[in-house]
Amino acid sequence: MSRLFLRTLRDDPADAEVPSHKLLVRAGYVRRVAPGIYSWLPLGLKVLAKVEKIIREEMEEIGAQEVRFPALLPREPYEATNRWVEYGPNVFRLKDRKGNDMMLGPTHEEFFTLLVKDLYSSYKDLPLSIYQIQTKYRDEARPRAGILRGREFIMKDSYSFDVDDAGLERSYQAHREAYVRIFDRLGFEYVIVHAQSGAMGGSASEEFLAVSETGEDTFVRSPGGYAANVEAVTTVVPDAIPYDDAPAAHAEQTPETPTIDTLVDHLNEAFPRDDRPWEAADTLKNVLVILRQPDGTREPLAIGVPGDREVDAKRLEAVVSPAEVEPFEAKDFAAHPALVKGYIGPGALGADSDSGIRYLVDPRVVDGTRWVTGANVEGSHVIDLVAGRDFTADGTIEAAEVKAGDPAPDGSGPLELARGIEMGHIFQLGRKYAEALELKVLDENGKLVTVTMGSYGVGVSRAVAAVAEYAHDDLGLVWPKELSPFDVHLIVAGKDEAVVAGAEQVYQDLIGEGLEVLFDDRLGKVSPGVKFKDAELIGVPTIVVVGKGFADGVVEVKDRATGERTDVALADLMAHLRG
Repeated sequence: MSRLFLRTLRDDPADAEVPSHKLLVRAGYVRRVAPGIYSWLPLGLKVLAKVEKIIREEMEEIGAQEVRFPALLPREPYEATNRWVEYGPNVFRLKDRKGNDMMLGPTHEEFFTLLVKDLYSSYKDLPLSIYQIQTKYRDEARPRAGILRGREFIMKDSYSFDVDDAGLERSYQAHREAYVRIFDRLGFEYVIVHAQSGAMGGSASEEFLAVSETGEDTFVRSPGGYAANVEAVTTVVPDAIPYDDAPAAHAEQTPETPTIDTLVDHLNEAFPRDDRPWEAADTLKNVLVILRQPDGTREPLAIGVPGDREVDAKRLEAVVSPAEVEPFEAKDFAAHPALVKGYIGPGALGADSDSGIRYLVDPRVVDGTRWVTGANVEGSHVIDLVAGRDFTADGTIEAAEVKAGDPAPDGSGPLELARGIEMGHIFQLGRKYAEALELKVLDENGKLVTVTMGSYGVGVSRAVAAVAEYAHDDLGLVWPKELSPFDVHLIVAGKDEAVVAGAEQVYQDLIGEGLEVLFDDRLGKVSPGVKFKDAELIGVPTIVVVGKGFADGVVEVKDRATGERTDVALADLMAHLRG
């Protein structure tokens, strides 16, 4: 440690919010350069290399071969798949000195596809799986949580190439099983959830989420085993309700009720029900947003959801991708004078209405359901407005928030909500990229067929932070053995020449046995107390202390995770460490 490029910190960084961010900076693993951009220091690189080693071993186990693409990429392949535009502001674009458009690669589907097209032309060449571990770039609007959500990050992305869908299914399952082994070895709790493909395209899609309260992804699971990212949850649609005997819709004065809460209070006071009190779920909330398409065009959209639910931004963004969602602002109301803010109702919405604004409703708004909703008149709402009789939407949309207790789509019980960190995502891409880039091979009958593809990603740098999120305590990091930067943290506690010489001999002996050892030899520079604090902060799983007991042939071995201390005879040290 007297030569290690390391400076530990006693205070948390000012911008750090989550444990991994705080501890990886304080313990000297990473260092901030700019928002969402970090340098990796020697300790951090050691952990990162061990994550990469696990991934490489499991990729090679299924026959995948490693390649490496550049991070700086030309525009033309992205034009062919329309992603130069679809990515919108989420990527870094630049021009070279000749004015050619370039991009810092966020993913490399196009280039994997073109590489195979360049070299392979027959079904005999397939199946094929190739992968890379490469630095990627995305211009995150709000980078946060250190290396958990950065603008520059390291990712493993692999792609499978098959002649037919049956081959794709086999490749997908092989990668899925490899991912299970990878995340089992990384050691954190994770779940596999159904997911949406989003901008990647394709059919089947699953995410591997590290379970963490600090995660940005919300997922659901049921007692019967259903699990899904919240964006991928589908609503259990109720049956339509007969409405022949439903009372006619009637507009009523509801002054000063622009919110659901004020409306419900007023209904219970002015229009009490005989069967039960009015609830938020009896109301239909109409939310307006603007969809900004990748080409810059703006489209207003109205979304109707039961009043006891909010529009979930992530669910909405997933459904309308690649468009981005923006607020419906004062200028937008000015452009649509038919709308009365706070009292908007279905009568003013829809492609055939005066506003012309497309109107999509939650799947629970089935024919026969009765609602209280805006009359599109200041201070007025309509009661007993019946879907299918009094209004018809332009379609449905899965944008309402998912709540604990909602039924699982597969009937496996009520849903519970939890949070996680996306660590891996696997897709059955199908032929989207192969068709766009004309990747074809001759089949066994000599006929040209389009190759079908799978895509499989792992957040490599994010894995370091994800492990740190659970592998820590109040004192610092607590690395699992397979990922720790060192096997042993050796401390010399004392200045006695015999103790110092003995510690040096122990160091050489451990190295000779093939162990990776971090030796705190900072004699006269720091106190034993500082050495112990640094050892706890850095988080190597085993701490060996050579101190006053050395005269009796004994060293202290501390288990960093449990805090248990054991006096061990020098002659038994190796057996104890390997035991």
